[in-house]
Amino acid sequence: MLKVRSRFLVFGLLSGMAWLSSCSSVYLPNVPATPMFNNKGEGYIAAHVNPKGNASANLGVAFTDHLAIIGNGSYINYRSTNNDFKQYLYEGGLGYFTTVGKAKRSVLEFYAGYGVGATTDVDERASTTGTTPVETRDLDFNKIFIQANFSSTRKNKLNLFGKPRELNYGTAIRLSRIKMDRFELNGVPAPLEENLYIEPVFFTRLELNKGFQIQYTNGWNIGLMDNQFLKPGNAVFTLGLIYNFGRNK
Repeated sequence: MLKVRSRFLVFGLLSGMAWLSSCSSVYLPNVPATPMFNNKGEGYIAAHVNPKGNASANLGVAFTDHLAIIGNGSYINYRSTNNDFKQYLYEGGLGYFTTVGKAKRSVLEFYAGYGVGATTDVDERASTTGTTPVETRDLDFNKIFIQANFSSTRKNKLNLFGKPRELNYGTAIRLSRIKMDRFELNGVPAPLEENLYIEPVFFTRLELNKGFQIQYTNGWNIGLMDNQFLKPGNAVFTLGLIYNFGRNK
């Protein structure tokens, strides 16, 4: 167990370094939905935020014993000394879930979906009157994704703050195609770009109370195409609150 915790700690530190040193990209990945459903009628609501103020929300409902729908949304309005970055992204998907193993402590999910978003990315420089835009990138884009989730619950609960609490580890791997529908560079129409991203994400959940869990998520994205603007470089590095309801014991 100590080795597993060490791996997650090292990975978290590396992800944080990637976030701090990430190169500029007009696409910022959101936190994927990882409901890890067990049964029909179960619901899932989640909210996440990172140090840049990137806020993500997820929801999902299992409408049969193996089929579910999910929805995701994210928004960021981040400003630094030399950059102003804004993006929104909405997406939805349909998927299949099943429990794994004799003890039913592991869950496997597969989802596919579609989304739309928009980004405004402005590079600025200081001047005597404040800041002056150097380059403005404005675009609308669409997204098609397929996703696999896997999560396992620790057999023995963790004694923390005087109460035994459930601990989960999991991963989500996405393949996302991002395609620009409109792209303007300094207000002038520019060539459209498209990229195919591999987006692995790792998460750890700790039970707070019945149905409520706190989740730490970290990951990154890998672009398979060589682009000038639609490229990789932004990491996922968030803390979130999860609520699952309707789960059968």
